[in-house]
Amino acid sequence: MLHFLDFFLTVFHSAFVLFILFGWMIPKFRKYHMTAILLTLVAWLLIGLYKGVLGYCPLTDWHWDVKRALGETNMPSSFIEYIVERAIGLNFPTLVIDVVTASGLIFGIAMSVIVYLKHLKNSSKKSTHIAS
Repeated sequence: MLHFLDFFLTVFHSAFVLFILFGWMIPKFRKYHMTAILLTLVAWLLIGLYKGVLGYCPLTDWHWDVKRALGETNMPSSFIEYIVERAIGLNFPTLVIDVVTASGLIFGIAMSVIVYLKHLKNSSKKSTHIAS
């Protein structure tokens, strides 16, 4: 069961990260994308503040519990660092990984806001056009 959980959490967490980065691209997923971003911000900032770890991620916390139960040691502080080091085989300083990770979240937020504002602008043009 632990091996299944390890696999599941790796796939789910990877998909979640990709959704944060690119979920804004699919119109019918945009509200879910914003929800995912809000959940991430709550975890990183509010729960992180409570836990004393800025950027806290419950998925990583649960995943690392599973990996420790499987006997894995020397886990990095973040899932992204784990993927970059273990799955891709590259080694960057933790600070670089953290900055790139935070930049990815900011990118996801920015793109979501841009797409939303563009949608509002197009909606107001359509309603003005219909009214005239």
